[in-house]
Amino acid sequence: MARGSAAPGPGEPGVRTERAAGPGRKASRMSRFLQGGRLFEDRTPGGPVPRLLMRWVRRPLLPAVRLWRRNLQLRVVAGTLLMSIGVVLLLGFVVIGQVRNGLLDAKGKAAQTQAAGGFAAAQEKANAPLAPGGQGSDGADGMTGSTSWRTELVDQLASGGKNAFNVVALSVDSVTEGASSRAARGSGSVEASSVPERLRQNVSKGQGAYQTYSLIQYSYGNESQPGLVVGKRLYDIDQQPYELYYLFPLTQEEKSLTLVKTTLATAGLFVVVLLGAIAWFVVRQVVTPVRMAAGIAERLSAGKLQERMKVTGEDDIARLGEAFNKMAQNLQLKIQQLEELSRMQRRFVSDVSHELRTPLTTVRMAADVIHEARADFDPVTARSAELLGDQLDRFESLLADLLEISRFDAGAAALEAEPIDLRTVVHRVIGGAEPLAERKGTRILVVGDDQPVIAEADARRVERVLRNLVVNAVEHGEGRDVVVRMGVAQGAVAVAVRDYGVGLKPGEATRVFNRFWRADPARARTTGGTGLGLSIAVEDARLHGGWLQAW
Repeated sequence: MARGSAAPGPGEPGVRTERAAGPGRKASRMSRFLQGGRLFEDRTPGGPVPRLLMRWVRRPLLPAVRLWRRNLQLRVVAGTLLMSIGVVLLLGFVVIGQVRNGLLDAKGKAAQTQAAGGFAAAQEKANAPLAPGGQGSDGADGMTGSTSWRTELVDQLASGGKNAFNVVALSVDSVTEGASSRAARGSGSVEASSVPERLRQNVSKGQGAYQTYSLIQYSYGNESQPGLVVGKRLYDIDQQPYELYYLFPLTQEEKSLTLVKTTLATAGLFVVVLLGAIAWFVVRQVVTPVRMAAGIAERLSAGKLQERMKVTGEDDIARLGEAFNKMAQNLQLKIQQLEELSRMQRRFVSDVSHELRTPLTTVRMAADVIHEARADFDPVTARSAELLGDQLDRFESLLADLLEISRFDAGAAALEAEPIDLRTVVHRVIGGAEPLAERKGTRILVVGDDQPVIAEADARRVERVLRNLVVNAVEHGEGRDVVVRMGVAQGAVAVAVRDYGVGLKPGEATRVFNRFWRADPARARTTGGTGLGLSIAVEDARLHGGWLQAW
């Protein structure tokens, strides 16, 4: 069965009960404390450095985590903001993608139309008869004439663009040689390298127009810009193949897309802030009454039964407040009834206990006379006289315990504290329990009595607590050793009483201090217990400002 530890200290002595364990069972936290063990065990894996780093990282986060757990309004607003940001980002990506695709499609169609007209005009110019004195491919100036014609063509086609596009003419041979400056003719200081090699390969092999996106590069240090390149293979005046490319800068489309992004970002930020404010306002309307109800509930639990919620309106929150107030009113009425009933019960127990003292004294005197004359009786009558005396002893003990309980219930128990050495009290209790221990074959061992254990306590009450613990431990220790351990640390003292008997069953540790409770209702009481010993012991511990526990 579980036994305990009393822990009275200077100004705050008390009692604690320790759960019994077998020899192989792990020691309790109280035992480790009394034996100098660590009160806290760091289970962070790794060596001291990782543990130190983990503590250093976790320490600043603790206030934020605590605030997050305790503040419902913060969690709802933060969740709303996160979801709003996600929706705005998703919507922004979709809108920007649609706008970008629309701008590029429109630009592509316009570029194809513009380039198709230019290709037709270039081919028409190549097929037109030469003017008198013009240069063809015959003779030494053939190549020069073709090059001059392409230059004139590029300038003519680019002049109608008004800086909306540029034109580049490349020789077919330059596909393998690279877009050299000698083979290229371009407008607007456009570099021939602006035309991607993959596009040139497609144009040189096909008959139609091809297009792709590329980075348009300019000479003289001008900044490059993205653009759309449309090209086609044509024939010049000498029926020699060449490549004609239209390069359309996407500057305007880029500006439009940037404007859309800026607008969406501004609108999205405004929407997120607005949704956060709305969520904060709405949640506040709900959380404020809940917080008020929680505060009033705490005050009700503290004994302020007159507290009520302020109800305004007729909505669901108002109905909640009205229901809460009705519940509080009913609780107040029930508590008052129970308090009155409890007062009546305590008064009844106190009155009965006092009224029984006079007839009990008379019966005791008569029983003592009969007990002294039992030698003159027959054996049956003599045995009856002995039983009468024993049961009167139990009845007097029970009556004394009932009177003590009634004093605790009425708040009339007084503490007569003075500096005492617990070693003296412990040894006195053990001396009184030695006869019972000898009959049970139990040894009572004392640990920690090598130094003074001084505490401000009521010696009579502390002795009563320890006597209950030691006697219970001996009675239920099944003949094994009972260990009484004393300890002192940081202005507090503790006394632990431990046996190695059968122990408590699950759930019995919370009931062991109930009045008249027995672990085994059928067992016989060989030591004359009343069933109120541990109940009085825990009240004595509380009167000292300490505690008594069993496990």
